[in-house]
Amino acid sequence: MDITVRRAEPSDAAAVKAVYEGVVAYSGTLQLPNPSLDLWTKRLANIPDNVYSYVAEVDGEIVGNLGFVVEANPRRRHVATFGVGVKDAMQGKGVGSALINTVLDLADNWLNIRRIELTVYSDNEAAVALYKKMGFVIEGEGKDFAFRNGRYVDAYYMARIRQS
Repeated sequence: MDITVRRAEPSDAAAVKAVYEGVVAYSGTLQLPNPSLDLWTKRLANIPDNVYSYVAEVDGEIVGNLGFVVEANPRRRHVATFGVGVKDAMQGKGVGSALINTVLDLADNWLNIRRIELTVYSDNEAAVALYKKMGFVIEGEGKDFAFRNGRYVDAYYMARIRQS
């Protein structure tokens, strides 16, 4: 399967919305069920300078999305974070890896980002394994981090620090 990663465009709003319509996709992120097209249209039409938004395509269909945010505070400009979502049917097929590899290259080779942080639900074993494979380590745990499906869930704080 050939996965192509490219910058997101405003015209991708409906396809990105479709990514987050999946139960696995919205349950594994901080997105809410039943995303609105208007929300995604506004997000993709108004991307700030410190945010990089990408989509992953397979056979011309958008199957994943990643937003990469570089900290704006001058003392934390060496730090970035990201959130990623993959269509339910494409989970475990390399889409998340392709998106993350794209931003790791951007961070390491073009933006001089030293530290990349993320949060991941502690019960999302597949995502935790993926992040560990990409060099992220668990630095801590947040109890009752978010409310999901009628109950509070914990999350890990993970980070990858690029060695000089």
